[in-house]
Amino acid sequence: VQLVVSGGGLMQAGGSMRLSCAASGRTFSSYVMGWFRQPPGKERQFVAAISKGGQITNYADSVKGRFTISRDNAKNAVYLQMNSLKPEDTALYYCAADRLRIAPTPGQKIDYWGRGTQVTVSS
Repeated sequence: VQLVVSGGGLMQAGGSMRLSCAASGRTFSSYVMGWFRQPPGKERQFVAAISKGGQITNYADSVKGRFTISRDNAKNAVYLQMNSLKPEDTALYYCAADRLRIAPTPGQKIDYWGRGTQVTVSS
Protein backbone atom coordinates (compact mmCIF):
# COMPACT_ATOMS: atom_id res chain seq x y z
CA VAL A 1 0.00 0.00 0.00
CA GLN A 2 1.31 3.42 -0.92
CA LEU A 3 0.00 6.44 0.96
CA VAL A 4 0.18 9.91 -0.55
CA VAL A 5 -0.57 12.82 1.72
CA SER A 6 -1.76 16.21 0.55
CA GLY A 7 -2.73 19.37 2.35
CA GLY A 8 -0.77 21.07 5.04
CA GLY A 9 0.87 24.47 5.01
CA LEU A 10 0.77 27.59 7.10
CA MET A 11 -2.32 28.70 8.99
CA GLN A 12 -3.13 31.24 11.65
CA ALA A 13 -4.34 30.08 15.02
CA GLY A 14 -8.07 29.51 15.03
CA GLY A 15 -8.13 28.53 11.40
CA SER A 16 -9.02 25.26 9.72
CA MET A 17 -7.19 22.89 7.43
CA ARG A 18 -7.88 19.51 5.88
CA LEU A 19 -5.33 16.81 5.21
CA SER A 20 -5.99 14.07 2.71
CA CYS A 21 -4.32 10.69 2.29
CA ALA A 22 -4.82 8.71 -0.90
CA ALA A 23 -4.03 5.01 -0.85
CA SER A 24 -3.08 2.78 -3.73
CA GLY A 25 -4.34 -0.75 -4.18
CA ARG A 26 -7.71 -2.47 -4.06
CA THR A 27 -7.68 -3.47 -0.39
CA PHE A 28 -8.03 -0.06 1.25
CA SER A 29 -11.10 -1.14 3.22
CA SER A 30 -9.01 -3.91 4.81
CA TYR A 31 -6.92 -1.39 6.70
CA VAL A 32 -7.43 0.62 9.83
CA MET A 33 -6.29 4.14 9.00
CA GLY A 34 -4.79 6.77 11.21
CA TRP A 35 -2.95 10.04 11.52
CA PHE A 36 0.13 10.74 13.59
CA ARG A 37 2.21 13.87 14.04
CA GLN A 38 5.72 14.77 15.09
CA PRO A 39 6.16 18.22 16.62
CA PRO A 40 9.60 19.85 16.37
CA GLY A 41 12.04 18.14 18.71
CA LYS A 42 9.51 15.59 19.93
CA GLU A 43 8.59 11.99 19.33
CA ARG A 44 5.92 11.01 16.83
CA GLN A 45 2.53 10.89 18.52
CA PHE A 46 -0.90 9.44 17.79
CA VAL A 47 -3.57 11.88 16.56
CA ALA A 48 -6.57 9.87 15.35
CA ALA A 49 -7.65 6.53 13.95
CA ILE A 50 -10.66 5.16 12.11
CA SER A 51 -11.90 1.61 11.74
CA LYS A 52 -12.02 -0.24 8.44
CA GLY A 53 -15.68 0.55 7.86
CA GLY A 54 -15.45 4.05 9.29
CA GLN A 55 -17.86 3.46 12.18
CA ILE A 56 -15.38 3.76 15.01
CA THR A 57 -12.99 6.64 15.59
CA ASN A 58 -10.46 7.38 18.28
CA TYR A 59 -8.67 10.63 19.06
CA ALA A 60 -5.84 11.91 21.16
CA ASP A 61 -7.12 14.02 24.04
CA SER A 62 -5.27 17.04 22.68
CA VAL A 63 -7.35 17.11 19.49
CA LYS A 64 -10.73 15.83 20.65
CA GLY A 65 -13.53 18.16 19.64
CA ARG A 66 -11.31 19.98 17.15
CA PHE A 67 -10.14 17.32 14.69
CA THR A 68 -12.27 14.86 12.74
CA ILE A 69 -11.01 11.79 10.94
CA SER A 70 -13.09 10.31 8.12
CA ARG A 71 -12.62 7.92 5.24
CA ASP A 72 -14.14 7.22 1.85
CA ASN A 73 -13.51 3.60 0.92
CA ALA A 74 -14.86 4.16 -2.59
CA LYS A 75 -12.12 6.74 -3.15
CA ASN A 76 -9.40 4.94 -1.17
CA ALA A 77 -8.93 8.05 0.93
CA VAL A 78 -8.78 9.14 4.54
CA TYR A 79 -9.07 12.70 5.74
CA LEU A 80 -8.22 14.77 8.78
CA GLN A 81 -10.29 17.90 9.24
CA MET A 82 -8.54 20.21 11.68
CA ASN A 83 -10.48 23.09 13.19
CA SER A 84 -9.62 25.67 15.82
CA LEU A 85 -5.95 25.14 15.12
CA LYS A 86 -3.46 26.04 17.82
CA PRO A 87 0.28 26.78 17.60
CA GLU A 88 0.90 23.51 19.47
CA ASP A 89 -0.64 21.65 16.52
CA THR A 90 2.46 22.59 14.52
CA ALA A 91 4.04 19.32 13.41
CA LEU A 92 4.85 16.99 10.58
CA TYR A 93 1.67 14.98 9.99
CA TYR A 94 1.74 11.37 8.79
CA CYS A 95 -0.90 9.06 7.41
CA ALA A 96 -0.76 5.41 8.53
CA ALA A 97 -2.39 2.12 7.58
CA ASP A 98 -2.47 -1.13 9.52
CA ARG A 99 -4.25 -4.44 8.97
CA LEU A 100 -5.13 -4.86 12.64
CA ARG A 101 -5.22 -1.72 14.71
CA ILE A 102 -3.90 1.79 15.26
CA ALA A 103 -3.87 2.92 18.84
CA PRO A 104 -2.17 5.57 20.97
CA THR A 105 0.46 3.05 22.01
CA PRO A 106 4.03 4.34 21.94
CA GLY A 107 6.24 2.37 19.62
CA GLN A 108 3.39 0.54 17.94
CA LYS A 109 4.46 -1.16 14.75
CA ILE A 110 2.47 0.17 11.79
CA ASP A 111 2.28 -1.63 8.44
CA TYR A 112 2.49 1.41 6.16
CA TRP A 113 3.37 5.07 6.50
CA GLY A 114 2.89 7.97 4.15
CA ARG A 115 5.35 10.81 3.82
CA GLY A 116 4.79 13.57 6.28
CA THR A 117 3.26 16.92 5.45
CA GLN A 118 4.14 20.02 7.42
CA VAL A 119 1.43 21.90 9.27
CA THR A 120 2.50 25.19 10.83
CA VAL A 121 0.13 27.22 12.96
CA SER A 122 1.15 30.77 13.77
CA SER A 123 -0.07 32.64 16.81
